[in-house]
Amino acid sequence: MRSTHFSTTGTGTGTGTRTSCFAVQVLKGRWFSVFASFLIMFGAGATYLFGVYSKQIKATLGYDQKTLNLIGFFKDLGANVGVLSGLIAEVTPTWFVLLIGAAMNFVGYFMIFLAVAGKIPKPKVWQMCMYICIGANSQNFANTGALVTCVKNFPESRGVMLGLLKGFVGLSGAVMTQIYYAIYGDDSKSLILLIAWLPAALSVVFVYTIRTMEPEKRKGSNKDELRVFYHFLYVSLFMAFFIMAMIIAQKLTQFSRAAYAGSATVVCLLLFVPLLIAIREERHLWNLMKNVPNHTPSQIILEIPKEVKQIQNQDILSPKAKKSCFLTVFDPPPRGEDYTILQALLSADMLILFLATLCGLGSSLTAVDNLGQIGESLGYPTHTVSSFVSLVSIWNYFGRVFSGFVSEALLVKYKVPRPLMMTFVLLLSCIGHILIAFPIPGSVYISSIIIGFSFGAQLPLLFAIISELFGLKYYSTLFNCGQLASPLGSYILNVKVAGALYDREALKELTRKGLDRNSVKELVCIGKQCYKLSFSILAMVTFFGALVSLILVYRTKEFYKVVK
Repeated sequence: MRSTHFSTTGTGTGTGTRTSCFAVQVLKGRWFSVFASFLIMFGAGATYLFGVYSKQIKATLGYDQKTLNLIGFFKDLGANVGVLSGLIAEVTPTWFVLLIGAAMNFVGYFMIFLAVAGKIPKPKVWQMCMYICIGANSQNFANTGALVTCVKNFPESRGVMLGLLKGFVGLSGAVMTQIYYAIYGDDSKSLILLIAWLPAALSVVFVYTIRTMEPEKRKGSNKDELRVFYHFLYVSLFMAFFIMAMIIAQKLTQFSRAAYAGSATVVCLLLFVPLLIAIREERHLWNLMKNVPNHTPSQIILEIPKEVKQIQNQDILSPKAKKSCFLTVFDPPPRGEDYTILQALLSADMLILFLATLCGLGSSLTAVDNLGQIGESLGYPTHTVSSFVSLVSIWNYFGRVFSGFVSEALLVKYKVPRPLMMTFVLLLSCIGHILIAFPIPGSVYISSIIIGFSFGAQLPLLFAIISELFGLKYYSTLFNCGQLASPLGSYILNVKVAGALYDREALKELTRKGLDRNSVKELVCIGKQCYKLSFSILAMVTFFGALVSLILVYRTKEFYKVVK
């Protein structure tokens, strides 16, 4: 038998006692946990700022573009190889996972800051790769600690929850850029320092407030949850539009340090508006609990019928249940039930999803990581390149909340499979790559928006599809395994394609000028030809990924007709 408990937090009658009890309920409640998760996820998007400070690394340490892209690959590798964090989360509490992530974030990025600032001897390339891999890998611990916990706490609203949480990660780059201009000015070295301490501090402050809780079973609770999530969405949308307005204003006029401080203050205040929504919802639950007679804990006992018990006992005693997990690898349960880790990883659905993700996210990450050099090659000033990164960040957010909320609505109302939305997102991404391969005046702004939107939209769809097809029992491990395709695609497309072709064009330019490679500190390519071939290849790869995702649409169309 299973029981679910709803209890008040105290029986004191004094105003001070009631206030303190309510404060305890807020801090221990599901909604405060959601607010804390928003802030932790906001700190988990530092990897998207690589385009801002990568040129500083290249210039200070004297790297060529291929070496810089190799460092970018290890950044993507660390950011997406989350199997370790998933396995640790299976056997340790959430607070331990978050603390490991905070330590890794600070150590990794702080070492990069010391290297770029000249505080330590120039590290070898493999050491820089290790530092950025450690720092970027910390975001997987934040993802596993906050994102997986929230999905388990709100299983009926997983698409919306994923869209919101990953949306805050998408906004992270733009928000941190505003904060960095306000605190440090136009000093990209100090941006690395900000990335080192701020996300780590957020995880440490909120480490004990994020934990798995029993989903609410009250009648109408799902509709109430969705209403609250829409309120969170409205706040985050307002924040995104405000930051976008600031970016446009900063482009048109010269902002002073005080103006940057003002915009950063408004952004920080907006980050804490969800706290007011969380307090309001906990007040509503507090009032409901006050109606419980005698203020005593109530217990609802759900008796399991004898027939169900017999079925469960038969399942326990069945030969299939006694088999080792290795013997059932190729005998998975129906879609939607809890797969074992091996059953999920070796299933045809996961392999198809992996290939589509490799093409889509690999191409998008390559574009994001090369934005600084793309802007430089086309003659844009450094401040404008920061605008490109901020635009990617903001539209990354729009893509995430759009795919989370819209895919959920289309699935509930019209039974549209989530993989079909992934197909459309990948086709949209092709347009962004083509605009960089064949640039026209202002096209980089448009491509930054398109690539940011499509890049952001892919992640919530990937995570939601994995949770729906393979269940939530091993979700913390499976969703981290699913995104392994991203760094693999990034290595192939970023290092072996974009980086190598960029250096080839830069060497041609040196040859035309009659210069030797050893006579220049860094290889720089200027002109439209620098990324023409590489981004044409990215567009074709992404189109192939869209075709692959159509196979998954066909395979899962019957499943999605009955999934909700």
